[in-house]
Amino acid sequence: MTQYDALLLVSFGGPEGRDDVMPFLRNVVRGKNVPDERLRRVAEHYYLFDGVSPLNGETRRLLEALEAELAGASIALPLYWGNRNWHPLLEDTVKRMAAAGVRRALAFATSAYSSYSSCRQYLEDIEGARAAAGASAPAIHKMRPFFDHPGFVEATRARLQETLSVIPPERRAAAHLLFSAHSIPLDMARGCDYAHQLERVQSLVASDLPNRKSIVYQSRSGPPSQPWLEPDILDVLRGLAREGVKDVVVAPIGFVSEHLEVVYDLDTEAKRLAEELGIGLFRAKTVSSHPRFVRMVRELVEESLATNPPECAPDCCPRVRA
Repeated sequence: MTQYDALLLVSFGGPEGRDDVMPFLRNVVRGKNVPDERLRRVAEHYYLFDGVSPLNGETRRLLEALEAELAGASIALPLYWGNRNWHPLLEDTVKRMAAAGVRRALAFATSAYSSYSSCRQYLEDIEGARAAAGASAPAIHKMRPFFDHPGFVEATRARLQETLSVIPPERRAAAHLLFSAHSIPLDMARGCDYAHQLERVQSLVASDLPNRKSIVYQSRSGPPSQPWLEPDILDVLRGLAREGVKDVVVAPIGFVSEHLEVVYDLDTEAKRLAEELGIGLFRAKTVSSHPRFVRMVRELVEESLATNPPECAPDCCPRVRA
């Protein structure tokens, strides 16, 4: 059995007040030479919610549920939480772990898929935090992507079924299912299995449902000259309106927790467009702290304790710059 003495939950992080927003956004784009003028435009989305992203609150609930799940399974690993872009910052957390004498830790990243931004960047940030902690930094092993784990699939399916049940029975089978994920640059997508993994999740979650289904993308950024994964959800909604579709269910399978990209891009922007087009838009919740998802994390921990967890290949999920 592999020995670990801590579990580290690594998340993206989000602001928790108006004064946090610009510093948070600068952290997100550090090293990318993005002008503040552009960040201020993005910041306006956060200000609609008084500068509070739901993500940190979601992560706290996941930590609480996970602590109880591990205790129930007699897994005595102290839990730590570090964010890539906002407090508690990963670098500070790894320093605390080192000071507490942690030598080997498992890391669970709240991202299910394989791409630079959803996998390798987490690895790079973990290594950066270890370097900042110095010679006493613990070894940290990130657990594998979990897009096809039964726990993620079943929790996603449960969220989808909850939302479908809201639609009147006589309209339910005609509702178009949109499985949404964050878009990434095409060059990045060619170097990883992100798009194929999303297709796999859609199939595992809903292949037996009679509804029409599509994978759509959202939250695209970057220069217009750089091609990104398509179709964009707003374009798809316009096309469905022309076909006479009256109801759509959006399942944000690309997100583990509620993000600003979910509550703005889907619940605000896409919802507003759908209303203008005469379409009823019903949005499924993310898996968040769904009991089956929490149990999945525990199962991944048990898997890692029983075996040597695989490392990413040196050339997987390459970084692509605009």
